[in-house]
Amino acid sequence: MASDGGNGQDSHRCPCGSGDVFARCCGPVLDGVPASTAERLMRSRFTAFSLGDADHLLATWHPTTRPDSLDLDASLRWRRLLIVDRVAGGPFDREGVVEFAATWEQQSERGVLRERSRFVREGRSWFYVDGDVA
Repeated sequence: MASDGGNGQDSHRCPCGSGDVFARCCGPVLDGVPASTAERLMRSRFTAFSLGDADHLLATWHPTTRPDSLDLDASLRWRRLLIVDRVAGGPFDREGVVEFAATWEQQSERGVLRERSRFVREGRSWFYVDGDVA
């Protein structure tokens, strides 16, 4: 079972919007269990952004495009994830694309980030490579 890191998330609905609880959804992936698909990795990365887990974001970013560090803005709240499209990215694929819309809120502003993200699988692990923001 995924550790909740003391934040009480285990029995709450996962931030990624899957409808499952955190402990059965993104929790294990944030704890280091490899995501089975590109979409699962995308969902775990959204959850990491919403929880401020820069370590997971860096660990799941492909080394060829990964920044040296991340400075997450604590005032930016990620509210909802909608998966718009998927191309490949299954358990037996080597590459995948996940298009998403992520709703955010910062002070009195709100918006939606739309991105078509590219992923690669190396061994058993999926990695975020990059994306085209719409």
